[in-house]
Amino acid sequence: MLTVDFDRLGIGPSSKVIDVGCGAGRHAFEAYRRGADIIAFDRDEAELKSVETILRAMAENGEAPAAATAEAVVGDALSLPYPDETFDCVIASEILEHVTQDDAVIAELIRVVKVGGTLAVSVPRWLPEQVCWLLSDEYHANLGGHIRIYRASELRDKIAANGLELTHSHHAHALHSPFWWLKCAVGVENTDHPVVTAYHKLLVWDLMQRPRLTRIAESVLNPLVGKSVAMYFTKAQKTGTEATLGYSVASI
Repeated sequence: MLTVDFDRLGIGPSSKVIDVGCGAGRHAFEAYRRGADIIAFDRDEAELKSVETILRAMAENGEAPAAATAEAVVGDALSLPYPDETFDCVIASEILEHVTQDDAVIAELIRVVKVGGTLAVSVPRWLPEQVCWLLSDEYHANLGGHIRIYRASELRDKIAANGLELTHSHHAHALHSPFWWLKCAVGVENTDHPVVTAYHKLLVWDLMQRPRLTRIAESVLNPLVGKSVAMYFTKAQKTGTEATLGYSVASI
């Protein structure tokens, strides 16, 4: 289940991409399928081992072009171990709501994007997330849980203030919002509740079959209750003054 729209990223053979906070690797896998040189980056070493196993299996089964490369790297998003302007595309999907020093992470994401490159960021959307927080403390008040709710305009302004230009935004996963509201209402850990179980089966069926009816329904509902908001930014060329003074847009 992809949150980021890859057709907007221009990722293909020889593209250098990093998926920061890659989690289970869903976006890294798609970048690899499209021929990118992908780094799946996360602080969770155990989860990264699973990601690395899948990336290796994809290579062995011919699910990615032979020229593409894939690497799983353990590290901290507060200090990405790469030089300035390394990547054509940086993806950070559903991670900023988890970190206390979000401004510092945003600065790092911007630092490693090439001039003219793309930064794709997604976070939980304000309204569906507010409902979850109102229904359940358990949903967010846990180790590694969500520590803030963004308004899209707030996050947009944080990134744009560092010299990037917003090129597009959209909402995603509207069918998942009611699922999480149900989980929060009955208890996040109450996975055996019959309503939650039935809805989960519906989501799995939708993911596997992609029927036209649910695709249309989600496209209609996304602007209203999409669970996530995704935003796409381009890193602008430095102006002559900035180049002369020797500082980067990301450092302002």
